[in-house]
Amino acid sequence: MAYFLGIDTGGTFTDAVLLDDQRRVVASAKRLTTRLDLSVGIGQSLAALPQELMPEVAMVSLSSTLTTNSAVEGKGSPVCVLLIGYDAQQLKASGLPELLGADGIVMLAGGHDAGGKEHSALDEEAARQAILHYRERVSAFAISASFSVRNPSHELRVQELVTSLAGKPVSCGHELASSLGAPRRAMTAALNARMIAQVSQLIDSVQDLLARLDICAPLMIVKGDGSLVNAQSAMRRPISTVLSGPAASVNGACALSGYRDLIVADMGGTTTDIAVVRNGRPQLSFDGARVGEWRPMVEAIRLYSVGLGGDSELSFDSGLGIAIGPRRVVPLSLLASQYPAVIGVLERQLRSSPSSSHNRFALRLQRDDALLRHLSSDEQAAWERLEAGPVAIEQAAMDERWLARALARLERKGLVIYSGFTPTDAAHVLGLSRHWSSEAANLAARIWARRMRRQYGFGSWPEGDAEAPARDVFQRVVQIICAKLVEAGLHDAGQEGDVSRLARVLSELILTPRAREGGGSVFSMHFADELPVVAVGGPAASYYPLAAQALGVHLCLPEHGEVANAVGTVYGEVVQRVHISVLQPVFGVFRVFGRRGPVDHDSLEAALAQAREEAAAEAEQMAREAGAESPRIDFELEEKRVRNDIDGELFFEARVTAVASGMPALQLTAKA
Repeated sequence: MAYFLGIDTGGTFTDAVLLDDQRRVVASAKRLTTRLDLSVGIGQSLAALPQELMPEVAMVSLSSTLTTNSAVEGKGSPVCVLLIGYDAQQLKASGLPELLGADGIVMLAGGHDAGGKEHSALDEEAARQAILHYRERVSAFAISASFSVRNPSHELRVQELVTSLAGKPVSCGHELASSLGAPRRAMTAALNARMIAQVSQLIDSVQDLLARLDICAPLMIVKGDGSLVNAQSAMRRPISTVLSGPAASVNGACALSGYRDLIVADMGGTTTDIAVVRNGRPQLSFDGARVGEWRPMVEAIRLYSVGLGGDSELSFDSGLGIAIGPRRVVPLSLLASQYPAVIGVLERQLRSSPSSSHNRFALRLQRDDALLRHLSSDEQAAWERLEAGPVAIEQAAMDERWLARALARLERKGLVIYSGFTPTDAAHVLGLSRHWSSEAANLAARIWARRMRRQYGFGSWPEGDAEAPARDVFQRVVQIICAKLVEAGLHDAGQEGDVSRLARVLSELILTPRAREGGGSVFSMHFADELPVVAVGGPAASYYPLAAQALGVHLCLPEHGEVANAVGTVYGEVVQRVHISVLQPVFGVFRVFGRRGPVDHDSLEAALAQAREEAAAEAEQMAREAGAESPRIDFELEEKRVRNDIDGELFFEARVTAVASGMPALQLTAKA
């Protein structure tokens, strides 16, 4: 019997499942993710599975929320972005200054026009100097040129320079996105470059562990659209793995529940992701999936995501009262279970005046060699201090101000993570969760509630009470879940644009109905009876029963739902899409914008034929390189035509898409 091994590495937990050849769960395990050394947490999960079955594994598949979480939290490895032919307005529209800061963005002369003709010559000398300047400071380079999807020659030339002068990974905009929109394409290339080191570290850790376990099966990675690619393809284009975890969760929720029409709600440590599935297929977003504040040009499952998870930071908002996320912190209940001395510090903080640094400890999150090489002396000393364990920020602020400031800078760089009061802690206070230290959770709740009352004038909880604020946090989480489910329903009903405010108003009306005197509720709302909510993820069982009851929706909490991401990794094909545009720039000339630059034809039929041939060849090659055994090719054609009174209907533009899909080539590398 052949077995399938699924692994999901999330921000808090790493899950592993072993499935038989009928895709039935044989065994599962959940262990803490160890960001400083991912192989530790993954190895602990794999060690909890039946070791005698490991050599019989025919395929290993991996998903992760690490790239998604880094985008949501605005973290990532240092990169240099080379922008060719961009102006100041395009740079501002890209969001790169907010994503990366002022350093690391270089503007170069060059670029093409909409017809694919060179707009101005590429400044190769400036590119050379920039690459030499940044090659020791960054982990990767990103390149984006104006209209590179119409002619990629300038991007390809600078890519050659990066490879020869720096030897670092490089992301080109035209390889990641086929649509016009230079600012978003630049941001997509930058996000991709920032993720390369993180994804490579994850894949290397898994491959080393598989070798130790005598597993010779191919390693596949889940993309954001739910399809699979092999490890080599994922390392070249890690941006495609954004929303990998949620996509795997959708696959897993469908498989575990048996439903073909459903709403999938996946609640993890950092985010809550909701997707609508009809006839067994989730909707896809070809215009880019929103990830936190960013919308990279990646084809992914259409998700409605919010920075709400078990580890989301709880804070104060003047308009909302209790604000949750999007920043992820370490729950005090978890921190104290690993470092019991934390409880004594919390007890002392409870006896002192409220402070914004209470409940706040700093500890190492992950290693990034490119960042560590360029730390200041204070930052290096702070990093070394954390070798002994977490540092209380309050104590550092009072005794060693330099240390507190250095830790704050390390946190902004993504090397350090803070602790804080979280929904996970509230669940421990209420007895809904018992994984870690309930004593620390109670102390953290009392400290947080006192600060909310005295510093912000919010909350009327009894002094010293932990349960009342925890119940309010619980209700706030339910409110956000309901609002996001309503928002997903509005989008599914065809409502366009930002409907989050409307969803919030409607969910508040549902949760707190106002009855007229002598009558019932003014508003009545319910979800379709045939579309159940399938809730998965570790915290789902705590929060979704009340949310489903409030919305009047049928809820399914499937068996093994807490490891649905890992289950979903083994479902799916290898799918690669290649898009090629055909335009009629002047009457009678049909221009194909292929990878080698524009080519003109005197007939539409000839242009479309070239586009199909070139797209099919590239898609098939990409699918085979991504691990497909015998990919089949399907075509999609989108045309834009205009009509006028004199000439009638005229062809304006077409997009030819070749879709190559096939099952992973299991037998090629599976152990005999």
